[in-house]
Amino acid sequence: MVWVQTPWAQKQKQWSVAGKNTKVWQRPGKEQPNSVPATFEIDKDVRYTGTVSGFWKFKGYGFIDLDQKGVVPGDKVFVFWKSVQSDDRFPCLVKGQDVEFSLRKWKDNGQTTLRATQVSMVGGATVQIQDEIDAHKKNFVGGQHLRYTGTLKFFNPRTGFGYISIDPGHMLDEEVSSKDLRVETAEVNAGGKQPPAFKDLPVEFGIWQTQKGAYKAYNMTLPGGLPVTQEALENRTPLAGKTYQGQVELWYWKQGHGFIVPAPGTMFPPQVQAKLKKASQMAKQSGKTVQNERMLYFRKADCQEGFKPDKGASVTFQVYMDDKGVGAFEVC
Repeated sequence: MVWVQTPWAQKQKQWSVAGKNTKVWQRPGKEQPNSVPATFEIDKDVRYTGTVSGFWKFKGYGFIDLDQKGVVPGDKVFVFWKSVQSDDRFPCLVKGQDVEFSLRKWKDNGQTTLRATQVSMVGGATVQIQDEIDAHKKNFVGGQHLRYTGTLKFFNPRTGFGYISIDPGHMLDEEVSSKDLRVETAEVNAGGKQPPAFKDLPVEFGIWQTQKGAYKAYNMTLPGGLPVTQEALENRTPLAGKTYQGQVELWYWKQGHGFIVPAPGTMFPPQVQAKLKKASQMAKQSGKTVQNERMLYFRKADCQEGFKPDKGASVTFQVYMDDKGVGAFEVC
């Protein structure tokens, strides 16, 4: 997290969580989600429409004015970037945009508020606006869709940036090719997710020039255009169409990962069972203690929005296989 303190805020001293990478000081009285009684009823299956009244891209949140009046207090609902169903590398909304969404209750600091969830374009299409906006705002080197290759020396999600060394052989001015390119969170294509930390990673990207003359990376992906995700690097293969039940056996909140034990009687496909057995054998050979050969690894990023895993929690999940073994995702 990056902490940003404004001169005005130094006097007010009130904190608020802002968005993907930033915590900022919050002005008292600035627009906040409306609180509702804990007994306030909503229909999670109903889809509503509305217009984005404001969205702060780098803070990661905004508000939507509902077309249907009287549904929520003030006819306005809070929206967080993770609730935007988007194919953009940096999901966001823009003021005046018409959207469709569902509602959910959210507990925050002892208060119950409402949030828009599963936000899409009207009609259900995913939100895809970043490339179109960039086409009008950015000055590209060689064109918006021209790609270059290089090595991501590092990317730190806490600071929100990293640097790329450009491979030799590209037709670029020495002013561009002789320097490492800065890449920022908004240009890390992580498939609409929060990008993790990486280093020494082959990547491809575009290049754009800021108004101050600095050159930066644009739409950085893995070679071939694959999103820069841990799942892609591990060759994750989901087993589609099957949901299982189980219980969180271990959860290491500081490390952001844990293990799930499937419910008694759960039968996995033969290839999954074989992977689990092999992973258990390899763990034992390396001197590790295996408490349960059927435990499935999962990360915080594998949990559905709003779910906070605790030891003993009953969950549903789907299963994937990768280079390291078997894991769980879509945990809720």
